[in-house]
Parts: sequence; C-alpha cells; structure tokens
Amino acid sequence: MVLSALHLYGRLIAVSVREQMQYRASFLMQTASHMLVTGTEIVAIWAMFDRFGSLRGWTLPQVALFYGLVNVVFSISDATTRGFDIFDRLVKAGDFDRILLRPRTTVLQLMGYEFRLKCLGRTTQALSVLIWALAALDLSWTVQRTALLGVTIAGGVCFFNALFVLQATLAFWTIETLEVMSTLTCGGVQTAEYPMAIYQTWFRKFFTFIVPLACVSYYPLVGVLDRGESMGVAPAVTWLALLAGPAFFIVSLVVWRAGVRHYTSTGS
Repeated sequence: MVLSALHLYGRLIAVSVREQMQYRASFLMQTASHMLVTGTEIVAIWAMFDRFGSLRGWTLPQVALFYGLVNVVFSISDATTRGFDIFDRLVKAGDFDRILLRPRTTVLQLMGYEFRLKCLGRTTQALSVLIWALAALDLSWTVQRTALLGVTIAGGVCFFNALFVLQATLAFWTIETLEVMSTLTCGGVQTAEYPMAIYQTWFRKFFTFIVPLACVSYYPLVGVLDRGESMGVAPAVTWLALLAGPAFFIVSLVVWRAGVRHYTSTGS
C-alpha cells in the first residue's frame, strides 16, 4: 500500500514537472527571480556582520548555517505542499468534492497537486549559503554530526509541512485561510534564520513548546556547531528535539482528518 502510494505520488510529480517544463523560458525566469529575491536576505545579513562583526557572540558563518538550513528546508516544503497552500481556493471552487470522490487519500492528492519548480531557485541559493557556511566553519564531520544535520533537514520539512496542513485545515471553518499562518510560515523562516538565543525568553518558549520551530533548527544546529554546553543545551536535547518535527506533522494530520469530517461540501 505504501509503495503504491509512493509510486502514484511520483507519477503526479512527474506530470507536474512536465507541465511546467512546457514553458522553459518562463520556468528559468521564475527560478532566477526567486533566487534573486531570496538572495537579498543573505546580503542584508552579510552587511550587518560587516558593520558590527558579530551578533551576541555569533559569527557570520554560524548565522549563515541557520539561514541556509531553514531556507533549504522551507523551499522543499513550499515546493511539495502547493495543494495545501491554495486549499481555500479548492474549497470555494468545489474542487475538493472531486478529490473526496477519488479512491486515494486527500493528503496524497494534495501533496501531489503541484510540484513548484520555481522553488529550485530558493533551494539553490540557500544550499549555496549552507555549503559556504559549513566550509567556513571547518567542522570535523563525524558520522554523528553528519547524521544530526541530515535528520535536522528531514525534521524541518516535517515541521513546515505541518504548518501548511494546519493552514489548509482552517479553510474548513473560515473558507479563507487566515493571514496569521503567514506569520508562522514565512515569519517562522525569518525567525529561524538567526539563533534563538538572541530572542527574549518568552519568545523562545513559544517557538519551543507551542510551535516547535526551535526544535527543528536551533537545538540540533547548536549540536552541529558543538556549542551545546555554552548555550546550556544538553547533548540529548539536540537529538530528542528532532522528534518534535514528525510529531507536529502527525498532530496536523489528526487535525486535518477532523476538518475533513467537518466538511459539508459547497452545495453547488
């Protein structure tokens, strides 16, 4: 059953890619513009460090690591959750009724709704920053550190996917998705571009225990940088925090199922 679902998902993505590649010039321009727009953020960060040297003890390569990772993670999530991102439009147009009639889960269909190729621009730009940061930090890449970074990326994708699912679920009750979710998606990215240690205590607690953004960015990356002891983060926390991403995604799916049960069709 799982292999069948993955096969179907792969076919849906392939169809979406072929459709977008019919207009290659448009694809290249959109990808390039996406890269340039998101690239201005790292230029602003560089300008700040060029002026002040450090940010509460954090260096440019360390902050670039946070920036690169969270933007890579978000771009992957943004590319693969388009169906949830525009779900309010599907509800208003009555298209969700057709999705419910198909013999596949709604989550699978919405995840395969569209693969946004233009997000490759953001991914490329963020990955370049991430690679530069890792090279500048000159870390010793043990198996444990490599695994921690890899699992952090996977956990981050789960976290942002969960936010998009929760955003879509709101449409069952409000029809329109609420702008407050943008403060957690796009705003969450901008928050995680810097170490959580620079923020106030209440803010860190909110993004640790309510919306576990810090658990899929700050705590594991502190472990990657080997700064856990100086930041008061126990080694076990850097690994245990990663469970928050998949757990948050599971919670979002439970909420989604409740929303689907609440749905009563458009009546048209």
